[in-house]
Amino acid sequence: MTAPAERHRWRAYWACVAVAALTIVDLTKVNVALPSIEQAFSASSTELQLVVSGYVLTFGLALVPSGRIGDQRSRKAMLIVGLTVFTASSVVAALAPTITVLLVARLVQGIGAGIQMPQVIGMVQELFQGQERGRAFGLFGATIGIATAFGPTLGGLAIALGGAQDGWRWIFWMNVPLGIAAIIAIAVLLPGKAPGSKGRLSLDPVGLLLFAVTVISLMWPFLFTTGSPEDNPRRWWLLVVFVVAAALFVWWERRYAASGRAPLVALSLFRIGSYRNGTLLATAYFAAAPAMFLLSTLFLQDGLGLAAVFAGMTSIGFALASAATSWWGGLHVSRLGRPIVVVGVVIVLVSVVLLVVAAIVLPAEVVPWAMAAVMVIGGAGGGLVIAPNQTLALEDVPVAEGGLAGSVGQLGQRIGAAIGSAVALSLFYATIYRETGDQPSTVVYHDAFALGMTAVAVMLALALLAGVVDLAGRRGEVLAAASE
Repeated sequence: MTAPAERHRWRAYWACVAVAALTIVDLTKVNVALPSIEQAFSASSTELQLVVSGYVLTFGLALVPSGRIGDQRSRKAMLIVGLTVFTASSVVAALAPTITVLLVARLVQGIGAGIQMPQVIGMVQELFQGQERGRAFGLFGATIGIATAFGPTLGGLAIALGGAQDGWRWIFWMNVPLGIAAIIAIAVLLPGKAPGSKGRLSLDPVGLLLFAVTVISLMWPFLFTTGSPEDNPRRWWLLVVFVVAAALFVWWERRYAASGRAPLVALSLFRIGSYRNGTLLATAYFAAAPAMFLLSTLFLQDGLGLAAVFAGMTSIGFALASAATSWWGGLHVSRLGRPIVVVGVVIVLVSVVLLVVAAIVLPAEVVPWAMAAVMVIGGAGGGLVIAPNQTLALEDVPVAEGGLAGSVGQLGQRIGAAIGSAVALSLFYATIYRETGDQPSTVVYHDAFALGMTAVAVMLALALLAGVVDLAGRRGEVLAAASE
């Protein structure tokens, strides 16, 4: 490949990575704006929950069909559509005169995010092969790690600069110039058509409907779990709907594929062991990591009275460390394989234990500094998980199905984050509601933080189990091949 073509390919790659970073930042930076939004609109707790969970829900719903369309037609066109929707809805959110308008804008913004995100994964699959793909996913993971961890800091800075009343609007305004710049970069730098973009577009409408019911019924009860005694327990009946809808979805997809047509989700993807195990690992890991950030921020803000911007800054070390190890992991994953991911999960698990110890044992004035230091350790492990696991999960997936495979993986991450955050938050707040008034507040927050982080540790243990199972499977394949 000539030098100009090589440079063009990497420019296209960085344009895609910038889109992914913009999408992920919006998942985390809005959390610190909730008190400001509550003050501006006198919003209820349910409305505030919808500001965050509505984005996650529509994000998850749009992922799989958008990935399929991108694979069949044009990932470039889908990226431009997604970015346009995302940017326009950010303008509406920034100008929102009422909480209702803000909620609708967030729902539409989530759709835009869900349209654009699977195209990024598919495009990386399309642009790179072999060891170079590991390097690309390493840099991708580094960027996403920075975006995830810097989100709360950016949100806190916007609140500090814009003021308690209108600072939240700055959070959405910052998307506008970034979104316009990304649209221009995508239009100029990316190739136009997906490798297999031929023939009539097939979307499997029945499968799409069943998929939507399955995702909504699974995510809804968790997205509206706060740990408050006011939570409606009847929402858990939706899980019965989820079981029925999921069974119907699998049955229909198999029937649809048997008829010779292309199903919404190619279930054959899950016969690929590396993809199946990598997706399960990522789902469990993303159930833990966002909850870890959220609980740490809540403990520092509510338990220790730290300002939002400073509470968010404790995760900067995680971002920087994960960026470094993501890059290193991407370079070496083709040689070291799954063990690098397993080691990363163990390091993050250790950091969770250290965060709890620091919060409970150390004096209050030292805790933020100690937690920031532990976050560096956690980030070093996290960087060894995300990018190498992404590379390993997709290495056996055909390029023509890269967008769909990436979107299913992203959906797993969004579902994991929704469930993990709901479980951890529920334990955190339920402890506060139960113990407030009986013990000093510091003890209450210690107990709440410890219990919430126990759930995080369990989720990381599940991720570790998925990694060990995949590692054992790979070694079994090697031994079987050697004996033939």
